[in-house]
Amino acid sequence: CLEALFGNNNDSSVLLFKAEKSKIVDELKQVIARDITDIRDILKTVSLMKWQAKRISELVSGYGETWSAQILSALLSMRAKERFQLWNENNSDGNENSSSYSSHHYFRYIDARRIITIDEDAIKDGAVCWDISMDNMKNVYREESTATFGSSSSDNPNSNTSNGTMHFVITGYVASNTQAVATTLQRDGSDYSAAIMGRLLESILIAIWTDVDGVLSADPRRVPHAYVLPEVSFNEAMELAYFGAKVIHPKTMQPAIMGDPQIPIYIKNTFNSSFRGSRIFTSSTTHTDRDRCVCGFSSIDNMAMINVEGSGMVGVKGVARRLFGTLETIGVNVVLISQASSEHSITFATSRKQAEGAKVAIEDEFHKEIKQSHITSVDVVSPCSIIAAVGDGMHFTTGVAGRFFSALGGAKINILAISQGSNERNISAVVFEDESTRALRAVHEAFRLSNTVVRVGIVGMNEIGASLLKLLETQRNKWRETFEVELQVCAVLKDGMSSEILVRQKSRVRSKNDSLTVSMYNFVTGGSSLLGAPASSVSFQDSVANVAKLQPGGFDVISDFVYSEVCAHNIIFDCTADENIGKKHIEWLKRGIHIVTANNTALSGPKEIRDEIKNTERLKKTSYLREVTVGGGLPVISTLRALLNSGDQICRMDGILSVTMSYVMHRIAPPPGFSDCSRFDEISTQGAYRDDLSMSPSHEGMNSKSCSFSEAMREAVALGLTEEDPIKDVNNEYTARCLMVLARELGLDEKYDVSKIQSVSDSLVKKDVKSYSDIEADLDVLMTKRVSEAAANGNVPRHVSSIDVQTGEILIKMVDVPQNHLFATLQPSCECVRFFTQRHKTYPLIIQGPSAGPDSTASALLAELLNLMRKSEGSRPGEISRTNSSSFLIG
Repeated sequence: CLEALFGNNNDSSVLLFKAEKSKIVDELKQVIARDITDIRDILKTVSLMKWQAKRISELVSGYGETWSAQILSALLSMRAKERFQLWNENNSDGNENSSSYSSHHYFRYIDARRIITIDEDAIKDGAVCWDISMDNMKNVYREESTATFGSSSSDNPNSNTSNGTMHFVITGYVASNTQAVATTLQRDGSDYSAAIMGRLLESILIAIWTDVDGVLSADPRRVPHAYVLPEVSFNEAMELAYFGAKVIHPKTMQPAIMGDPQIPIYIKNTFNSSFRGSRIFTSSTTHTDRDRCVCGFSSIDNMAMINVEGSGMVGVKGVARRLFGTLETIGVNVVLISQASSEHSITFATSRKQAEGAKVAIEDEFHKEIKQSHITSVDVVSPCSIIAAVGDGMHFTTGVAGRFFSALGGAKINILAISQGSNERNISAVVFEDESTRALRAVHEAFRLSNTVVRVGIVGMNEIGASLLKLLETQRNKWRETFEVELQVCAVLKDGMSSEILVRQKSRVRSKNDSLTVSMYNFVTGGSSLLGAPASSVSFQDSVANVAKLQPGGFDVISDFVYSEVCAHNIIFDCTADENIGKKHIEWLKRGIHIVTANNTALSGPKEIRDEIKNTERLKKTSYLREVTVGGGLPVISTLRALLNSGDQICRMDGILSVTMSYVMHRIAPPPGFSDCSRFDEISTQGAYRDDLSMSPSHEGMNSKSCSFSEAMREAVALGLTEEDPIKDVNNEYTARCLMVLARELGLDEKYDVSKIQSVSDSLVKKDVKSYSDIEADLDVLMTKRVSEAAANGNVPRHVSSIDVQTGEILIKMVDVPQNHLFATLQPSCECVRFFTQRHKTYPLIIQGPSAGPDSTASALLAELLNLMRKSEGSRPGEISRTNSSSFLIG
């Protein structure tokens, strides 16, 4: 191995030292062989005596460090000679340059046991005797300088002589005690050795080369978006190291902190040497960015929480002393302590392996108090984890604890105990171990250390679902940059009859393109007229194969592909009108999945389902976002809630809630002069208003010329304005469902259901009619007569829904309204809702606009998700704006 290390290179400069290389290799072999002989003798003695001492273990374990240091010193010396010789050959003509090899570099092997002296009796792992070690350092320097240059020119170890530069290659891990006996620095001794030598040599920096890029904001195995912290203070690094960060041991930082001036420590990656790494010094990124007042999160697993509780502890002196004195006696390490001001209980955390012994010892110490019921219980809860938020910037920053605990609450994490010191540098919480990963990700996202991950599933790839998938894809980068939200579409289901789900495969490599897209859905499912032709390039097919695949299953199992235990935000969009899918909403809510729905069948279904949705929302702390179930993209429900929450009293609500009937009634009885209004708006708004010419296959003059009911309905079907079956529009089923949702908000749904509303309302069809085609001709006759009769009185018929809060009456009526009334002049395919309240009696609050159209509805669904994220994650920059085609974000 040594021959291979020193190399059999044919380079001429290497051949010059071939004999010397052989000599060095032979010397190293002799040293190692001699040491191995000594080790054999030591181990033979141990074997014969059947006795082993700590001193022997420390002596033997230190040999590896001495061998590696001697080999490295010899190798560096050999390389330095070769390069110095090569420099002399290249500059034999007298041309000097600034090469670092114009002077010779001497590498000297130093056994740290000649310098570092520790007092083993001071503390558990020994304390450095700095005065003795500094004297040793000076003596060693004089000796090595004399051996190298012939005389000791300076007592300063950092000085260079005119003959060259001397470098020390020093062993790590090993040291000597005050009796000059070999010992070790125990755990992380090599890094500790570097820090000790850094202080003794009065270095300008200490570099620790390890196998990671630096100090991370969290464990990357549990928080995938953890990142390297460029600046960390000594105090922050101490806290992170204590709570499980393996990058650097707390004792390694002590010499750097004790230095005058203090010495910065750089954490660098041996396998990624060009990366900047982390600097541990007096400053921190939390000092410059108050929004990121926490630098990182760490955790300790395999913990147990012990709670000692009893009324006899209140006001009694010495209880805490006896408790923790008992724990000290049996060697239990207490990691966290929490006590309420009432003194009724004391809670502390320790390792699981020490928990049972601690409980037995406590019960033995307080056996009299337990017998007299002064102490009622000594309980052990395990396994637990301690989650710690660390950051100097938390000091005097308000709202940090609120954000920390809100994030845990939003992720449905039960907190068992909390602790915070007065320096405000650390907030710790005890949680169940199986929830610790989700807790870490939640708080990491809450403090802007990583983007908030939102896992999304879409049910229903109709026009709304297709538009929503497009919108999620196009806005994904914008959400990431503006709102720090990472949208991941994980599952897409075509409809309630589908037996296969398009799912996102788990990727081994973290990527920004690991979300299902329109192209992926189109390619895997064979294409869709709603989404365009599938891509066909080979590279695209390969990328799809790595991300998306079809899995067997329908809406019964889609939650398995959306929900993740370690993600706090799991969302399903329901873009259908399927009653069977609506019945699954409760199951999804109970699993911890938020629902954003355009499907109102559950909210308008049986009372048991409505009540269970309400109870599940409250108990499981999941959200059931229903804005789109009434009025599509119009903010009807949010306005209703705002009025009620502001103390207003709703007296009556009425309006046109069926986009199909809005369109059809406008077409069979258009108000006079309506086209004049459209032309005026186009001119006066300077292009802001544009008449929607797409609302009819033959739009020329549509606003002024009437047609038959059947013609208008065919146009509505062609435009995609109707429900799955037009019969649901003409028999008032869809409108009744919308009214049930509003009645639920107003607390008027106890005595109503969809069928009752239909039975007391005006209906164009009889109850037993199953198909619209069966009554199409009859409806033409009926509505032609109705339009003529209304016109004779200067009116037009309109499909009007109403809820009278004072009487509790819910109705759908075919009403003849004046030709200049709001309901008469409402744009085709638009909806309108009027709020009559205590504050809005004479002039009702009116909401109107296009509620249909896939882009408008998809925009409203996405806005619901954004509102949810704002509530759970706090305010972030940017706002959402809806247009007539989709929504875009304004940063």
